[in-house]
Amino acid sequence: MSIRVLGCSGAIAAGCRTTAFLLDEGVLIDAGTGVGDLTLGQLARIEHICISHSHLDHVVSIALLADAVMNIRGAAGRGPVTVHALPATIAALRDHIFNGIIWPDFTRLPSTEQPVLDFAPFEVGDRLQLCGREIEVLPAAHTVPAVGFAIRGKQGYWVFTGDTGPNPALWKRLAGLDVHFLVIETAFGNDDLELAQVSGHLCPSQLQIELASLAPGVLVYVTHIKPGERTTVMAELAELAVDQRLDALQIGQVMNFG
Repeated sequence: MSIRVLGCSGAIAAGCRTTAFLLDEGVLIDAGTGVGDLTLGQLARIEHICISHSHLDHVVSIALLADAVMNIRGAAGRGPVTVHALPATIAALRDHIFNGIIWPDFTRLPSTEQPVLDFAPFEVGDRLQLCGREIEVLPAAHTVPAVGFAIRGKQGYWVFTGDTGPNPALWKRLAGLDVHFLVIETAFGNDDLELAQVSGHLCPSQLQIELASLAPGVLVYVTHIKPGERTTVMAELAELAVDQRLDALQIGQVMNFG
């Protein structure tokens, strides 16, 4: 099993891409701007997209991917790419993106009988079986309905928190999982604690409290840092007293585990 980091920034700038992970070759976890670095052939091999929440930095490439691969998949007689998300997230995508105003409705194109996109709702606690992998839907605490994901491997679980503030429900669930990798967000520096709280994100002081609920030795990667905050956040993370090693997630990084 491999997970490639296509994007891990909280916004765009030179060298920064927003959140997207490629699981093996067939599954996207979120669909931020980093998806655009895949070749057309790689895009055409994606069968499933799991979306954590409806914010633009996590969903923008669903629309562009559908447009890019429609003819290729149609010529090959392949079925639709399935977008898995909370019902509220699917409703937001239908109402605000695939509405014929912002973007065409690719759940009806090139035809209603053979569309390039399909939506499949899930709920927190569901275990999805996608391309031979088990993906559990985890709770998140954000400003819109949101989730994280845990992907099961032979060595344990790769866990992505999604965009989240302090989240007791997550740690309650993770206590029952053998977590190998934890990808957790820290969007702002400590000076922006109030902004982090209002916007449903973490800053380093909050992350320290959250990680007290995590077993020692778990590999922790910090994601979703705003480009202008990176130097501050990394300096503050280096000062944290935690039982885990913290590293900033890097675009292009590949995490391999059984």
